[in-house]
Amino acid sequence: MNPLPSPLPRVSLPGVHGSLVPLAPSHHDDLCEATRDGELWKLWYTAIPSPEGMQAEIARRLDLHAQGSMLPFAILDAAGKAVGMTTYMNVDPANRRVEIGSTWYRKTVQRTALNTECKLSLLTHAFESLDCIAVEFRTHFMNHQSRRGIERLGARLDGILRSHQIVRHPDAEGSLRDTCVYSILAHEWPMVKAHLRHQLARPRTA
Repeated sequence: MNPLPSPLPRVSLPGVHGSLVPLAPSHHDDLCEATRDGELWKLWYTAIPSPEGMQAEIARRLDLHAQGSMLPFAILDAAGKAVGMTTYMNVDPANRRVEIGSTWYRKTVQRTALNTECKLSLLTHAFESLDCIAVEFRTHFMNHQSRRGIERLGARLDGILRSHQIVRHPDAEGSLRDTCVYSILAHEWPMVKAHLRHQLARPRTA
């Protein structure tokens, strides 16, 4: 089995509720507005850029793409406005694995069909275009909203990395993060795909 290409090719993933497009500096102003919706950078259990740090965060993600370890996207709503960011990260070309992570959405679109559709698009591309063996998700043990969202996708908990990282948020400076590791395997993908399509077909928000 051949390794994944490195860096991963930049692609756009269109949808009904929104789309994923390659992250670019031109998304800066929309993303600053998005992170102000709910003051997301103040959440201590996750790492979301502040408006002042957005330019540096975009540059960091684009640099990681050039190094082959990340493929960053801007999340656009149906009107074409950037409302968040997501990535394939910790790309492991030899073992055909990626992690979907460094994801955030402005507060007003969280837990909507846009989120479900974006995950479906990312997983479809990973398993059906990149031919990945597995896709991972990682989150802080205390980020219960993120954990519930990952579990609703159909991902399974592989384990918890205890004292995995040092937290550098000012509200929890020096504390240690326990990281929950989830994954979806290639043979599980058809079931997960059917589940996500069913969620999107329901009349209420997904």
